[in-house]
Amino acid sequence: MTDIDPTKPTDPALRGISPTLSCLAVAALMALTSPVHAQQPLSASDWLSGSVRGPVRESSAWRPTPRPPSDSNSSPVAATGSVSPVLVSRLADVDLDAAGIVTARKAGLPTGLWAGSDPTELAALVLSTPARLPAMSNLLTRILTAQLTPPTVTNAQQRGQLFLARADRLLDMGAVEPAGRLLLSAAPGDPEVFRRLFDIALLTGEESRACLKMDDTPGVAPSFSARIYCLAQTGDWAAAAISLRGAETLGLLDAQQGLLLTHFLDDAFVDSGEHLAPSDRMTPLEFRVHEAIGQPLPTGNLPIAFAHSDLRLNNGWKARIEAAERLARANAIPATTLRQIYAEQKPAASGGVWERAGAMRTLEAAIASGDPLSALPRAFEEFRRNDMTHVLAAMVAADLPGDVQGEAGQIAGWLRQWQGLPVRDPVEIPSDLRSGPLPAPSDRAAEALLSAMTDIDAGMDGAVTRAARGLATLRALGLREDADLAAAQLALLQQFRDAAQ
Repeated sequence: MTDIDPTKPTDPALRGISPTLSCLAVAALMALTSPVHAQQPLSASDWLSGSVRGPVRESSAWRPTPRPPSDSNSSPVAATGSVSPVLVSRLADVDLDAAGIVTARKAGLPTGLWAGSDPTELAALVLSTPARLPAMSNLLTRILTAQLTPPTVTNAQQRGQLFLARADRLLDMGAVEPAGRLLLSAAPGDPEVFRRLFDIALLTGEESRACLKMDDTPGVAPSFSARIYCLAQTGDWAAAAISLRGAETLGLLDAQQGLLLTHFLDDAFVDSGEHLAPSDRMTPLEFRVHEAIGQPLPTGNLPIAFAHSDLRLNNGWKARIEAAERLARANAIPATTLRQIYAEQKPAASGGVWERAGAMRTLEAAIASGDPLSALPRAFEEFRRNDMTHVLAAMVAADLPGDVQGEAGQIAGWLRQWQGLPVRDPVEIPSDLRSGPLPAPSDRAAEALLSAMTDIDAGMDGAVTRAARGLATLRALGLREDADLAAAQLALLQQFRDAAQ
């Protein structure tokens, strides 16, 4: 990558623009950007909410006019006919922590789950709680998306902290769709909320809609890079070029961003053959710009949420299968999504994803003919070999009989039990996973629940005693069904490993 002087952009469209005009353009742009808080974003991955965060200089200079003092004796009739000064004030703050997309009852959780806990500590726990086991992934998603009574805050900085942590954890899990719905349920015009919505839009190919929202809502533009990108996205290339030149002149973009946006705005670079190396910390905006300039990046080594970009229909079938498998393996998308993608075409080759696609095609035909067990052993073996047995269970368990003996019948029973469906001969839960009853926590139930989930996750690595304690805690909190399903899945993990030997 060639070095670039931020004060001398290489884009011909940017040359000849006076510094005065550039500064005026940037000054106007600054009025549209949102305030930037000094604290680090609540995110477990570098690319999340701070991915398009700009330097502090980008914060808006706008401040609300102080509220005029109230006067109970004042008359509603104006004393003169002169025009009164325009007063500006902010709307009442929305309590983001109260937002959710499912009721507490539907989520199977107590409304006061957060009661008694410190919001900052809860946010840290939410971001660090693992959920590899599908039963726990489902429970964590319900916790993160439920409408619960907000925890008591002790200072203004804590307001919304837990909400943003909930959204960031969903994004970290790759659960982009529920994260987007959660963010939209709160205050999409809030700058911190819009940052995350903008990231999601870039990953799912809906950046045009997000840019229109940015244009219609002054003050939410996450950064100059985002604003320049959206100016071009909406067709105002001249304004984008002027803004880029001004931002570079004022040092509001680093060299990497400036070079990338210059290639994006100037079509003279299309045939230059210059390859731009990706940055060490890839953001959704940079990822999308790399694609726009004809240098798309693979998503395999990026955070899992980036895989949603490969699900778009403009990608090849193999890339879509690989992305859907990665997401389904992490419980980030419904398994039915992967099943639908498998069924789109006939496998074009053999090996790798084609073997699983072929096995699923054969199994689908067997299910349609009323004899799913005839094709089940091969499908089970293909998915087991790639650590995707739980994905196969989520896709087809409901289509399998639970009262048939033999090898295929045993496999069907395993897959159905994994999904919590009734079977004639269920796998017995090992005694090591059974623990005596524990008293329900008297307070700070959320912290006890998240700690219990961490203990259950440890059971996947052989820490059976911890897992048993976590399961007992779940039952004490009234989450018996979740505990029973988690225990069954831990037991079946061993069965699948035995089958692999």
